[in-house]
Amino acid sequence: MFLFVAIVDPWNVLPLSPKLDRAPVTSNQRFAYPGLARSEQFDSAVIGTSTSRLLRPARLNEAFGARFVNLAMNAATPWEQMQILAVFLRAHPEAKHILLGLDTGWCDTGDTPDTLTPRPFPAWMYRETTWRGYREILNIYAMEEAGKEFGVLTGLKREDQGRDGYTVFVPPDDKWDRARAQTKLRADGMAIPLGPRDGPPATWRFRNFEYLTETLRTLPKDTKATLFFVPAHHVRIVPPDHPAAAVWAECRRRAVAAMKDTPGTTIADFLKPSALTSDDDGYWDGMHYRVAIADRLAAGLAAARAGQTSPDYDILLPRR
Repeated sequence: MFLFVAIVDPWNVLPLSPKLDRAPVTSNQRFAYPGLARSEQFDSAVIGTSTSRLLRPARLNEAFGARFVNLAMNAATPWEQMQILAVFLRAHPEAKHILLGLDTGWCDTGDTPDTLTPRPFPAWMYRETTWRGYREILNIYAMEEAGKEFGVLTGLKREDQGRDGYTVFVPPDDKWDRARAQTKLRADGMAIPLGPRDGPPATWRFRNFEYLTETLRTLPKDTKATLFFVPAHHVRIVPPDHPAAAVWAECRRRAVAAMKDTPGTTIADFLKPSALTSDDDGYWDGMHYRVAIADRLAAGLAAARAGQTSPDYDILLPRR
């Protein structure tokens, strides 16, 4: 069984595994993506949470003139996002573009934000060398995933995940129901994220942006980083008179401060009242948009990167 898992290598990360036409098979992206992050077929990457997973690499490739892999992971903490980005950057010293979606987790304050979630995180896959993997694969989970991969390799199992990291994780678009979506939007509108904080904003510590600058110090000099506040539905946008508005404002300021000395960086803010965030037919819930909104976001990111203005976003960096 050990040899079976080692040869099939369901996550495509073991140093001595044979070159096989593998496809992602594991639903926990923390296992599925390190192999994709090292793949030579890509030169650009999307990093983020589920709020960035619907960005289609095919659309981004056309808009940016690059070869994207989507490495956004469900509920990923900023620390986890930086781990997968570090894997990608080590494997791609001439990376073209990095797109990083900023949502609620990035604006948490405090000295010790969460680094992990209840989802298993295989730290050995994220190291510079993965020889330790041979000590980690003799378990039921690895055997199950190897069985899935073997099914794909032999044609016995249909691929259900994209080879570029893109998988539609929301229900099929024809299953969207206006009444159900409206119910979820109303519920989300009752839970404004990021409540008020103690003390003046200058005293708050946004530890997550420290993770960001630590990782981006390794950014190749010609790599272009585009950070964007993701376009949540307007029910999740904090009103100016709400106590949490100061947290979001300071978070935006800290994002700019963290990246202002990194050449080639653009920060675009899509988390604002606009036709994009006011489209009641474009969202499953307060945070997750439909594919059409994702495609519009992809075009907006390319436009922002080119310095074009739009009512859909504000360009925070470079300053105009």
